[in-house]
Amino acid sequence: MENYRPRYPLIGLSGWSGSGKTTLLEKVLPLLYLMGLRVNVIKSSHHDVELEPPGKDSARIRRAGAAEVMLASPYRFMLAHELRNEREPTLEELISRMMPADLILVEGFRNAAIPRIEVFRPSLGKDPMYPENSHIEAVASDGERPPVLPPSVQWLDLNKENQVVDWILNRQAT
Repeated sequence: MENYRPRYPLIGLSGWSGSGKTTLLEKVLPLLYLMGLRVNVIKSSHHDVELEPPGKDSARIRRAGAAEVMLASPYRFMLAHELRNEREPTLEELISRMMPADLILVEGFRNAAIPRIEVFRPSLGKDPMYPENSHIEAVASDGERPPVLPPSVQWLDLNKENQVVDWILNRQAT
């Protein structure tokens, strides 16, 4: 992904499980929406994901052998692609399947070389990721700013989502 140039700005969210990455997205997305931005989100999961609960029509059709199942309603549509023996798609391949957007926020995909915000909670008892990950450009935390912070990393208050939105907008503009 070193030379990958997306058509739309990408910002990743990194953090340990339970740090609040999804919660931060829930707070930031409405603010970006109110600003008129179309924002797509890609979230990785290490779990098996289902379109519908087992036993429902689309799950039954998928298990019967469909390569892809699209579930559509007047309100939304969802596409499930069965990988079976295929390799897991890259972030670039997943992005290419999405509709155009002003911004794509990426939760997970830890190894993707994209600018990132780390969601860090000292109460989890884990070390921050930013010292070992050069793609982390900001840390959103409910903890104290460390006395020594690399100049390339900005410390944000996790409880002030407007601060996070401002950072995203400034980063998106560069």
